[in-house]
Amino acid sequence: MASREWTGSSHWGAFRVSKDGTGGLTVTPRPGDPDPAPLLGNIASAQRHRARVARPAIRRRSAGRGYDSYEEVPWDDALDLVAAALRRTRERHGDNAIFGGSYGWASAGRFHHAQSQLHRFLALGGGFTRSRNTYSFGASEVVLPHIVGKRGAARVLWQGTDWPVIAAHTDLIVAFGGLRRDTTRVTPGGRATHTVARELASAKARVVSVSPLRDDSSDAEWWPIRPGTDVALMFALAHELAGQVDLDFLRRFTVGGDRFLASVRDCTPAWASEICGVPAQAIADLARRMAAGRTFITVSWSLQRAVNGEQPLWAGIALAAVLGQIGLPGGGFGHGYGSTGNTGGGRLPYGLPTFPQAQNPVTDFIPVAKIADLLLHPGETFEYDGGTHTYPDTKLVYWAGGNPFHHHQDLTRLRRAFQRPETVIVHEPFWTATARHADIVLPVTTTLERDDLGIGHGDTHLIAMQAADAPYESARDEYDIFAALADRLGYAEQFTQGRTSEQWLRHLYERWRAEPKKPFDEFWADGELEAPGRRDDTVLFADFRAGAPLDTPSGLIELFSSTVAAFNYEECPGYPAYAAAPLTPYEITLICNQPGSRLHSQLDMGDFSQAAKRSGREPVRMNPADAAARNIADGDVVRLHNEQGSVLAGAVLSDDCAPGVAQLSTGAWWDSSAPSVATCVHGNPNALTRDIGTSRLAQGCTGQVTWVDIDRFDGPVPPVRAYDPPIGS
Repeated sequence: MASREWTGSSHWGAFRVSKDGTGGLTVTPRPGDPDPAPLLGNIASAQRHRARVARPAIRRRSAGRGYDSYEEVPWDDALDLVAAALRRTRERHGDNAIFGGSYGWASAGRFHHAQSQLHRFLALGGGFTRSRNTYSFGASEVVLPHIVGKRGAARVLWQGTDWPVIAAHTDLIVAFGGLRRDTTRVTPGGRATHTVARELASAKARVVSVSPLRDDSSDAEWWPIRPGTDVALMFALAHELAGQVDLDFLRRFTVGGDRFLASVRDCTPAWASEICGVPAQAIADLARRMAAGRTFITVSWSLQRAVNGEQPLWAGIALAAVLGQIGLPGGGFGHGYGSTGNTGGGRLPYGLPTFPQAQNPVTDFIPVAKIADLLLHPGETFEYDGGTHTYPDTKLVYWAGGNPFHHHQDLTRLRRAFQRPETVIVHEPFWTATARHADIVLPVTTTLERDDLGIGHGDTHLIAMQAADAPYESARDEYDIFAALADRLGYAEQFTQGRTSEQWLRHLYERWRAEPKKPFDEFWADGELEAPGRRDDTVLFADFRAGAPLDTPSGLIELFSSTVAAFNYEECPGYPAYAAAPLTPYEITLICNQPGSRLHSQLDMGDFSQAAKRSGREPVRMNPADAAARNIADGDVVRLHNEQGSVLAGAVLSDDCAPGVAQLSTGAWWDSSAPSVATCVHGNPNALTRDIGTSRLAQGCTGQVTWVDIDRFDGPVPPVRAYDPPIGS
C-alpha cells in the first residue's frame, strides 16, 4: 500500500483515501469495484465543513429547542451534565422514561456503530424505551411474518434469490416500484463490490418498470402508473392469469388461495385501467407474457411506505403464487430489489463482527415512526400487530446516530414533540436539525477519523477502515464518550470489558467465524480480506417448494391469515385488499423518494450533493405540462404547500415524471430560518408529509407519498442557513 493511502468504507461503498502535502483529502473508489457510487464525492468535501460540531455545546434556553443558540463548554462539564441527567431521570421517573433514539445509519463500521454503542450503554445502565422496525420497510417487517413466517420474512428481507440466478434464468421481471440503480449501491455496513448493474446488463430478462417515475429503472419498459394503485394492477393481472396457468401451486402451497381468486373475480383489466391509468389491453398482454416464461415479480420498499403499505407486498406475493413459480430458479417474488444492494447480493455462511449487545431490562417500545406520538401522548395507548400498548412518559431522549428531522414525517409536529422532554442529548459530527433540537450536543468523530471494520451482509470483502485524518477540533469517538459516562455512573468495566477501541477491533476480528482468515496485523496492513465461503446461488423458497414447511401456523404461504383477521383491523383485514387513495383537494401527487446525490441526509453539504441543488436548494422534478399550467420554467424557485406545511425548491422539468406527479427527494437539511416564507426553505419534503401509520397492524412510515399544490415563488428568496453553526448568536 502507498505510504500515504488508507482504506475505508461507507454504506455506499469501499474507498481509498490519500492526502496531498497540505493535508487535503482525496477519496477514490476501491480498485476492482465495477460500479462505484458517485456518493463517494461527498466524503472529502464534508470532512472539515463549517457545519462540523467543534466542541461540546449547551443550549441557551430562551425560545425553545430548534430556535436557540448554543454555548461551547469543556468536555468534563458536558459529560458531568449528561451523567447527572441520566441519573436524575432514572431515580425520579424510572428507566423507561429514557428513550434510546438511534437509527443505525451513521458509520458503516461494525464497532463504531452509533446505535450499538448507545444501546449497549443504556441497557447496562438500567434499560431504556426502544424503537422497533425501520422507516425503510416497517410495514413489511410486520406483515411478512404473517404471510411467510418469521424465518421466511428474514430470508425475503435480507437475502432473496441472488442476482446471478435471476440473470441466468428469468425471462421477464415485473418490477413494481422499479429497479433503481442509485439505491442498489447502498448496503448497511457497506459494499466492497457493486455488481447489480453488471448482472442486469448480462440478464436475458426484459424488465417492466411499474412506477410513476421513468428513471426508477433504466433500459426498461415504463408503465407510468398512478401512485398508490399498484394493488389494483396486481389484482387484474391475477384475474387474467387465473385462466391461463396451472393453479396447482396455489392449491398445494398456500392458505387462502381460493379466497384470493374469489376476491379478484371481478378485477378485470378494464376495472384496473380506470384506477391505474394503464390501458386494459396492455394489462391483458402483460399477463400473457408473464405466463409464457419464467417471471420474477418484485415489489420495492417504496410501495409499503404509504397508507395501507402492507397491501402491495401481500398482493405481490399472491400474484406470484397464482403464477406458480415461487421456488423455481429465476421465478417467484422478491422485495427490495432496486431498494438496496443487500437484496439478492449473495450470502455469507456466518455472522458479522459486531459490537456485542446487553439485554435491555425495559420492555416498553414504540414502532420507529411513532416518536412524535411517544413524546406528545404519554400514557395513551396505541395498537400494533394485534396488541395494545402504552406510551411511557419520556423525560430524556438520547440520540446517537440518525437524524429524525430527516426520516420523520410532519416536521412541524416533530418539533413540537421535541419541546416536551426534560432533556435531549445528541451525539453528532454535524449541526443537523436534530442536533439543533438538543440541550447537550457532543461532537463525535467521522469515519475518516477512527479505525473500524466494514462489511455488509453478503459482502465480498471485510474492509479495514483506517483512520486517515485527525479528529476535528475536540471530537471524540462514541466509544470513548460512553466509557467516560459509564465510569461516572459506576459501570465502566461492564461497558468496556477492560478493552480499548483497538483491543475491541482485534477481539471482534479474532472471534469472527469467517475461516480461513489472515492474522489481524496482516489483514490491517493489506486493508481488506476476501470473505471466505461466500455464495450467490440462492433460490428463495426452493426448499419450501421441495417440501420444507414455512414457520407460519399452517406451514404454508398464508394469503389469508386468520391471525391478522382476528385483530379486527378494518384497514388490514387479514388478506390482500385494495383501498382507493384518499380524496384530496391538491392537484399534484408528490413522491418523496431516496436521493441520488447522498444517502438519506448524510453529507448533504458535500460537493456531489451540492452539485444537484437548484438555486441552492433541493430540486423538485415536474412534468413539463404540469409546469406550463403553472407558468413554471426550468430553474425557477417554487413553493410546494399543503395543510402540513410548505417548502421552497428548485424546479426541474422532466418527462421522466408522469403527468400529475412531482418528485422531491428526502434528505435536504431542514431549514426553518424563514418561517414567514416556508416551513423549510431548503426543500425537505417531510415538512409536507402526514404523520400517520400504514395501519394499526404495522404502524409503518408513510412518508413516500403526499399531495401538494406547487406555485412559482416570486418573492425575495431567503438564503439557506441549514449549515450555519448556531454558536453564540
